Amino acid sequence: MGHFQDILPILDDITSRNRTDNEISQSVYSLAVSCFGKAGLLELMEETLYKMTSKGLKIDSFTGNTFVKYYSCHGSIPDMEYVYQRLKKSRISIEKDTIRAMASKYINERKYFKLGEFVKDVGLGRLNVGNLLWNLLLLSYAVNFKMKTLQREFLNMLDNGFRPDLNTFNIRALAFSKMCMFWDLHLSLNHMKSECVGPDLVMYGCFVDAYLERRLGRNLPFALEKMGTARVPVVRTDPLVFEAFGKGDFHASSEILLESVKNKRWSYDELVRVYLKKRYRSNQIFWNY
Repeated sequence: MGHFQDILPILDDITSRNRTDNEISQSVYSLAVSCFGKAGLLELMEETLYKMTSKGLKIDSFTGNTFVKYYSCHGSIPDMEYVYQRLKKSRISIEKDTIRAMASKYINERKYFKLGEFVKDVGLGRLNVGNLLWNLLLLSYAVNFKMKTLQREFLNMLDNGFRPDLNTFNIRALAFSKMCMFWDLHLSLNHMKSECVGPDLVMYGCFVDAYLERRLGRNLPFALEKMGTARVPVVRTDPLVFEAFGKGDFHASSEILLESVKNKRWSYDELVRVYLKKRYRSNQIFWNY
């Protein structure tokens, strides 16, 4: 624990000198909660919170959310869920970063049913977190290829007045791609255009991987032209999506290429051509071997 154990007596000393200034005391204890949490010292974080409440200091939104967030990072799922319930009982609203931390915990431990239940409990109607909750719900079904439920919840999202964003489309497209559901991929692309949402490297990868999986490489240019192959490659997809699905082969290969040759202005067309050559060579080596 290093010198972390020495912090609490120092905190007590600071607060004892400022008995009449609760704002200073609360700020100092909140900072300590954050420091202990970042270091994964959950017991010290608990002790600090106890000292706060015993001194009559209010647990504000920052402190409460910090507490849950670091339990998500360093604790078990049951512990995380317990402190989340404590946060709810205190009538503190869970913030976006805390939602993401808890979602990441569920995803990393492959607890997708629990992820879906969690976002429903937070409340899918919340407007101050954008599409995050709906996208996480869709992700919980997409990663397990529950396609009927995925479609039903997508329609529910639209019925509730939420408009799909890039993450919404990519979550569905990744499931369609892995299932080689070409019709649904193309319908999703048309829907993207109607919503004026531009594709990123992930969406291109969904088409490339699906078409090559079924040996339909000759039909690939037709599909990609609808998205525009002269664009500069970008990735704007939420990293939580990659935690669940991983990265497709085209996406991963393209990122390696973009990282290794930084002084070149790439286009999707060039990335696809390089990737197809790579696949052709690997297939030749396989058959010759």
